[in-house]
Amino acid sequence: MTRDCSFLEDLSLAADQVSFATGPRESRAADWGAERYGRRVTPDAVVWPESTADVAAVLEAATDRGVPVTPYAAGTGLEGNAVPARRGISLDLTRMDNVRDYRPDDFQIDVGPGIIGSAVDEYVASDGLFFPPLPSSGDVATVGGMLATDASGMRTVKYGEVSDWTRRLEVVLADGTVIETGTRAAKSSSGYNLTDLFVGSEGTLGVITEATLELAGRPEQIRGGRAVFGSLDDATAAVSDAIRSGVDVATIELIDELSARMANAYLDAALPASPMVFLEFHANHGVDAEIDLCELIFEDHGVERFEIADEAAMTELWTARTELAPATSAYDPDREMIHPGDVTVPISAYADLVRFAKDLEADHDLLIPCFGHAGDGNLHYTVLVDHDDPEELALGEDLYRRVVRRAIDLDGTATGEHGIGAGKQAYLELEHGDAVDVMRAIKLALDPTDTLNPGKLFPETRAGGRIEGRRR
Repeated sequence: MTRDCSFLEDLSLAADQVSFATGPRESRAADWGAERYGRRVTPDAVVWPESTADVAAVLEAATDRGVPVTPYAAGTGLEGNAVPARRGISLDLTRMDNVRDYRPDDFQIDVGPGIIGSAVDEYVASDGLFFPPLPSSGDVATVGGMLATDASGMRTVKYGEVSDWTRRLEVVLADGTVIETGTRAAKSSSGYNLTDLFVGSEGTLGVITEATLELAGRPEQIRGGRAVFGSLDDATAAVSDAIRSGVDVATIELIDELSARMANAYLDAALPASPMVFLEFHANHGVDAEIDLCELIFEDHGVERFEIADEAAMTELWTARTELAPATSAYDPDREMIHPGDVTVPISAYADLVRFAKDLEADHDLLIPCFGHAGDGNLHYTVLVDHDDPEELALGEDLYRRVVRRAIDLDGTATGEHGIGAGKQAYLELEHGDAVDVMRAIKLALDPTDTLNPGKLFPETRAGGRIEGRRR
């Protein structure tokens, strides 16, 4: 349904901050995932706020008129998180990309939501600092988007998620009220932890307009390489054993044989056609001891090669890893990916989950590449199918869902880092049960008119329904 957004012209916004033109609206009709999987919804208007006051004015006016508002930034989401499901206003926060304050003595920086993640690292690099939880997409994704989905990445096993490094937020609620959550202090036991409530809420509870991020000193020793295994079961068992043995590793990534072949084809690389584990170790001293311990554990699981690489070789390895998504898409011209899986399980269940996915691949003769942040139990997978073959497409969808359900059965989660968005709503209640009623109550309390990013998270909104409180 088209929404009347003409009231935007009456707000104190510059002419170039509002657009009703087709081009800007169409460019915000999808994010990466929605574009790939055909979920496009064109907003009625695009607004580029340049301050917290701009955001507050838009939200207050939109709520008064029943017009939905969907926060948008780089559009790098994979579950339709920033797609305006109910049309209305796409609130593009990319102009709010400045550093508000920088306090290196406190290891803190205050930034707007539109700043690119890697720009934070660049800003603080001269002081020997960095933002540890930066995800793999940090050179294209914004801080606001990372906060919206509580992003994480390859270094999560050592450094944790974005939420672990977020001290304080400035947030605009649906009615235009501006609040601050958290504190710049190192710890607090004062009141509810509202910061963690807004981080990961995908813009459904409020719009983040400023964040205080914690920084860390860059490690003096960074070394890495790869381990090659004869079987995938050996590789996953080695990862699980290393983590449970307390090896201090910054990155430990699984690459199955199929993913290695895909990377070779896409990048003209020369990876072994074998299951592998990519590794990186960070320390200020004693890094060799951690590497030796890891190699010793891997030897117990039949590692065929354990190689520590020089800087150039490490760059090649991480390029192969970060390019796996496009490599997967390009591998078979007759088959396309279904959905980008990002399930996560406790580390003791990781080998079980990976074996389950690969058994489905073997049993049904479809390609299911498996790779991911193995150290924190995160598996990225997809199913490649012929989208013009209804039976094969239906089978692929079923296999994708079976892996998600298996992860939840193993006390894991349907999404480790991509969020629920529109793509994984079917699993919210399966994973959280009656706790979803509490989530609904929070949404109703903070946004009773369902102004903020409607159509996301809750299963009933998938078909255009509204959040109505407890559902029995």
